[in-house]
Amino acid sequence: MMKLMKVLAVLLFVAALALPVWMPRSVEGQGGTEALTTDMDAKTPGDLFNGFGALGTPIDECVAPPVAPTARGNGKFEDNKFIFSERETVADGLGPTYNDVGCVECHQSVDVGAFSQTMEFRAGHISGGAFVDAPGGQLIHARGTDSDIVEHISTAETVKAFRITTSTLGDGFVECLSNTVLQNNVAAEPTAQRGVLTSVPVTEAGNQLRIGRFGWKAQQASLLSFAGDAYLNEMGITNKFAGDGGRSSTDPNAGHFENPCSTAEAIVNCTGLPFDPVADPEDDGGDVMAFADFMAATRAPGRQNPIPASATRGDPLFTSAGCAVCHTRTFQTAAPGTLINGGAFAVPTALGNKIIHPFSDFALHDIGTGDGIVQNAGQSSANQMRTAPLWGIRARNRFMHEGLNVTITDVINLHAGQATAARNAFNSLSAASRADLVAFVLSL
Repeated sequence: MMKLMKVLAVLLFVAALALPVWMPRSVEGQGGTEALTTDMDAKTPGDLFNGFGALGTPIDECVAPPVAPTARGNGKFEDNKFIFSERETVADGLGPTYNDVGCVECHQSVDVGAFSQTMEFRAGHISGGAFVDAPGGQLIHARGTDSDIVEHISTAETVKAFRITTSTLGDGFVECLSNTVLQNNVAAEPTAQRGVLTSVPVTEAGNQLRIGRFGWKAQQASLLSFAGDAYLNEMGITNKFAGDGGRSSTDPNAGHFENPCSTAEAIVNCTGLPFDPVADPEDDGGDVMAFADFMAATRAPGRQNPIPASATRGDPLFTSAGCAVCHTRTFQTAAPGTLINGGAFAVPTALGNKIIHPFSDFALHDIGTGDGIVQNAGQSSANQMRTAPLWGIRARNRFMHEGLNVTITDVINLHAGQATAARNAFNSLSAASRADLVAFVLSL
């Protein structure tokens, strides 16, 4: 909830700012007058790829007047960024089990909202040939507000996976990609490399289904659903946008209660002492909307500036090797005013009709690196992962979902399954050409 002290802190913070305050994002729109381009050096008015701005800055910085607040939230960019950066306490409802104390703790490298080296842990087991969550849910929290309730798994949980956190910068544009655009893109992929789009519930729209696009399993379709799920399942803050998509999908009772001794809200622990004394919901929705509007108002990651000559040489090689089949270069967002997220959100002007280069098709693929975890897409998705967006990748040095690989060459050579042909094409290049392709990736 928007606590009184939190609001006062925001006001004091804003009053001290010497920088201009920007309003958050606009909603999705239809149509568009700007032609799509795959020219990586093009700088058309709607092409956000070559913004060359610092990551994590407002989308309208230096190019447009502040956009009006949207129906989803009511804060300004710096206000929302401040709330995104706050640390939660037990008095706010933190825990009783949780992974970290704030959004920025897991999204901050090198800018607020970006990647981090933080990992979450999921576990389960196979029963009758199907993946089943660990008791209490597949998401195993790293921390607890009391040593007696820190979560553990047994040797029965044979499927175990760590996942490094992803960047949220530019995700407002990703949210504003229409289902049709994503479907048409996947339909155009060669059959052997074709990805799978999954439909997931949008919490704020009464769980109406929309194509997922956020998370390693594309398990979220809207920023509100994503933020609400993370607030509950990563920090333990109950809220009306939490949904069912993060902690568990195969156990319908997991992820909705916090007390290991009860299926109700954790008012007391097994010995009668308070674990979580804050009444539900611990957030009335204001914080979650601030998180969503902050993420939606961040600029799409721009390219390295200046672009090295080696990266320019590697650009066409990225396509000819087949990397661009799944790492889709170019999309155009829906037109301003288009209703998305089950009708719960309209595309803002600042996000509508914009050309973006995320280098992802946001679909699930089996490239031999799956983690065995099942979330919203059914048992067939156990070894599938969402194509990782490559924009902004130069800001990180740990790759793949577990963050255990540290060079692009190693990452490419991990690709198998649907990506075998692309991996082999990369390895057939000369050493100089392979270096150029890697330079291109690290210029994104």
